[in-house]
Amino acid sequence: MPELPEVETTRRGLEGRIVGRTLRSWAVRNPALRWPVEIPSQLQGKTLVALSRRAKYLLFEFPHDTLILHLGMSGSLRLAPPGAVPGKHDHVDLNFSGGQTVRFNDPRRFGSVLWWAHDAPEHRLLAHLGVEPLTSELTGAYLKERARGRKVAVKSFIMDSRIVVGVGNIYAVESLFLAGIRPTIAAGRITRRAFDALAASIKEVLLQSLKEGGTTLRDFVSSDGRPGYFKQRLNVYDRGGEPCRRCGCTLVNRRIGGRSTVFCRNCQR
Repeated sequence: MPELPEVETTRRGLEGRIVGRTLRSWAVRNPALRWPVEIPSQLQGKTLVALSRRAKYLLFEFPHDTLILHLGMSGSLRLAPPGAVPGKHDHVDLNFSGGQTVRFNDPRRFGSVLWWAHDAPEHRLLAHLGVEPLTSELTGAYLKERARGRKVAVKSFIMDSRIVVGVGNIYAVESLFLAGIRPTIAAGRITRRAFDALAASIKEVLLQSLKEGGTTLRDFVSSDGRPGYFKQRLNVYDRGGEPCRRCGCTLVNRRIGGRSTVFCRNCQR
């Protein structure tokens, strides 16, 4: 599933090409994604004033409306060349002035394109989201306060979007390894000092992934069709049974919250 670095990579790739252009038309070939596609008629001819991101949602911001797009489990947004014939899984096109077409490809159809009017309450998908990890809001003090009395495993805690957004499975296990924290420990038992290290590690891992264009494991490609290369830098994710790159001990694979979780018994306490 595309995570925060992949979504931000997509946003950065599209921003300079479509912001300031008008939405001329659109094509919805398959409206039955995770929810029915919502693109209201009043958006035709409106100028895109910003392309932003909240958690793993891309926000196409028009003067009085926003399209909220989620890539789902296998989706990608690409700039389609003029006249390019849509493929089997190319479900939605947004056609902007200047011949720029943003094409949404989603083989598994868990993505979504939803409308949010600015005079309505905050959209239900955004209303309860936690802090953005690449901002000053994510600190050890914040994590310690939110973890007070919590018995949930620290890995599940940092993956909870009500606490902090965008820390998916890959980035959770990599951040915990970098911080030297065992993912099975209850969040409420983590010290403030350890949470300081974890907050810094989350930022470091996400920024490094952004630098590499995200992580391509199966489906993800950026807006220009290129894969992400952070996979080459993964220390523990999907390496259960292999030697730790730091100490040489065999990495352990456990399931936490239904997700595969790899860690080093020696390096992570």
